[in-house]
Amino acid sequence: MMRPMSKAPMGYVNTEFSLVESPRAVYRALKLFLIFLLTGHVLMASTLDFIDVHGVKVPFIFEEDKRLPIVSMQLVFTHSGSIDEGKHYGLARLSAKMLNEGSLKRGAVGFADALDARAIQLSATAGNETFVIELGSLKEEFDTGLLLLGEQLSEPNFTAKSLEKIKTMALGDISRKEADFDTIASDELKAVLFEGTPIAVPNIGTKESIKAIKLSDVENFKKERLVLSNALVVMGGDISMSEAKAKVKTLLSALDVGHKGKERHYNPSNTPKESILKRPQTEQAYLYFGAPFEMKEGDSEFYKARVAMFILGSSGFGSRLMEEIRVKRGLAYSAYSRLSVAKTHTYFSGYLQTKLESQEEAKKTVVEVIDTFVREGATQNELDQARKFLLGSEPLRVETLSQRLGRTFSEYYQGKPLGHSLQELELIRTLSLDELNDFIKRHAEIKNLSYAIVTK
Repeated sequence: MMRPMSKAPMGYVNTEFSLVESPRAVYRALKLFLIFLLTGHVLMASTLDFIDVHGVKVPFIFEEDKRLPIVSMQLVFTHSGSIDEGKHYGLARLSAKMLNEGSLKRGAVGFADALDARAIQLSATAGNETFVIELGSLKEEFDTGLLLLGEQLSEPNFTAKSLEKIKTMALGDISRKEADFDTIASDELKAVLFEGTPIAVPNIGTKESIKAIKLSDVENFKKERLVLSNALVVMGGDISMSEAKAKVKTLLSALDVGHKGKERHYNPSNTPKESILKRPQTEQAYLYFGAPFEMKEGDSEFYKARVAMFILGSSGFGSRLMEEIRVKRGLAYSAYSRLSVAKTHTYFSGYLQTKLESQEEAKKTVVEVIDTFVREGATQNELDQARKFLLGSEPLRVETLSQRLGRTFSEYYQGKPLGHSLQELELIRTLSLDELNDFIKRHAEIKNLSYAIVTK
């Protein structure tokens, strides 16, 4: 989550493990992990502190790394994503793009030129739960980057001309997605599972909602959401913590205190439903399926879910779904499933593409595979293979500064103690087959499948 930091952990965590590493690669990763331990390096070196600004203690996640002369920062605003935009669907994402139009003083082109002249990366994005402003540069240019960011926040280029430009681009994006059958099916599945909630609407919005957004809506979103009470900072690079905190405090001091957003959680439907969308131009069926999963972010049994989902469908070749649907029956090129766990919602989902004439057989096979998995559980061999991969590939998840910062952010955001990820690995290492299968059988709700199918 930052270029240079990776955005994946910000506000949205899932158990999708689609990386398929060769035994040789996993061995190399495990060897690297052992070297780090033997030489005394700490893989989870990011730390959590707080910065007091106007009486608000703003969380500050930091790691010093002097290997390269760069500094990276993310200014994260929680409770400020698409779930918090009310009926103005698409407002959070549109507001982020408006902020990327630079400052009123320089305009979009002048602001971009100022960034390019010093090779500074500055951008804003909005997800389901968070609004993220990202700044990265060479160490010597970071102060200039902070000045430009401060200028952007205090006097954003919020004009009617900019709004019209961004709305036109958003409408174009929506039109292009109307021809993407995977996106159509995925969005429809969320609409089926989370009917009547903000999760049911794509964060890009709809044509009607985008057209209805006014400049005042963007201004109010920034005023109400981009405030100290929602702020969190993730920072790292060739800079000391004391220096970093001083620079960040100057930037944050210009923000209003505001009001912290409210926690919210939306449960998917427990009643199986099916939505079939006919598209005469498609040559195959796009089958997306999903169900509730009784788990919330921070659950103590999350590590069991990681192992179970790896075995069922998120590990690629070797998973139950892939073996039954592709290898044994040849119904699809690929078939996956995953568990998405976030503060605002949790659900189990999966997908495959198949021939039009195989649609019903593929659907029936999905039901059979999941039913058997819940009833009989995993095998010892499946547990051993899942454990070997999850433990062996761990160093690949924390080998860069951005990954370590992202990991620390995720632990904090989920309400877990720092370093919990390493504790979770130990729990996976000692997990018994009986414990895993008991967990799987207790989550029979994944059999309550709903479907979104795009077909001819």
